Amino acid sequence: MEWLDLIAQVSGSAIRFSVPLLFACLAGLYSERAGVFDIGLEGKMLIGAFTAGTVAALTGSAWLGLIAAILASVLFALIHGFASITHRGNQIVSGVAINFIAAGSTIILGQAWFQQGGRTPALGEEQRFEAIHLPFADALRDVPLIGQVYSQIISGQNLLTYIAFLMVPVTWWVLYRTRFGLRLRAVGENPAAVDTAGVSVIWLRYRAVICTGVLCGIAGCYLSMAQGAGFVKDMTAGRGYIALAALIFAKWRPVPAMFACLLFGFLDAAAIRWQSQLSQIVPVQFIQALPYILTVILLAGFIGKAIPPKAGGVPYVKER
Repeated sequence: MEWLDLIAQVSGSAIRFSVPLLFACLAGLYSERAGVFDIGLEGKMLIGAFTAGTVAALTGSAWLGLIAAILASVLFALIHGFASITHRGNQIVSGVAINFIAAGSTIILGQAWFQQGGRTPALGEEQRFEAIHLPFADALRDVPLIGQVYSQIISGQNLLTYIAFLMVPVTWWVLYRTRFGLRLRAVGENPAAVDTAGVSVIWLRYRAVICTGVLCGIAGCYLSMAQGAGFVKDMTAGRGYIALAALIFAKWRPVPAMFACLLFGFLDAAAIRWQSQLSQIVPVQFIQALPYILTVILLAGFIGKAIPPKAGGVPYVKER
């Protein structure tokens, strides 16, 4: 059936578009649950994308690009932690500064190193994370419903996509079934009680921002080495801010965060799918902005009351 094929194709695209959002949303979940608000998700994704594209182009290895992206993003996360945790600076200002530094440095370094207007060289297939075709996908393609779901939605995704959705139950397990997760949530609600129990609030929050850096680095790597074939200027395109909106909509919980990211991915995929038909009625720029507009409207309209962690954004000062 043609309509089943169409839904399967749009759904497969929606999953691919949602992956960087999902990584960034889970990244923000770790830091904000620990009481460290992070506006700098966008900047860490951007520096991760640039580093991944650069290292992969120079070494020819996708895995080295991924590792480099994680290290670069963790470095920026530690800078944010140093400013907001150690020196108790304003977390919003620190995050915005991270975004500005990443946006400017990627363009300057890209132009200085490659002379391509801030871009990195195009990556070949061996330098990227290519689609993985699962067993029996072609054989089941003509089976109604099950075949479309398996062959066009589940199969044909790249490794980082599977890792992104695997991170949802992993994050849930870490937050709600481990000692680290219990302490992480506690330090975001009542850091003084955690300190009284003999647990270092500073070290716990640093570990949270390191987790944020790792996931943002993978998100950036996905943009330049899986969804794209190299780094281009400002390729995150506001996804870090959409991830923050999705995180608030999900009320800082991993499973609702996944569905919020899938919502944006579906709107983005649908807008691209029907862009040629709609462009005859409305300007192309409006169609390109439509997923962002609808996401904000839907998130703002259906969120209800979202209560952030009580100690979120508040630097901890140890009582003497």
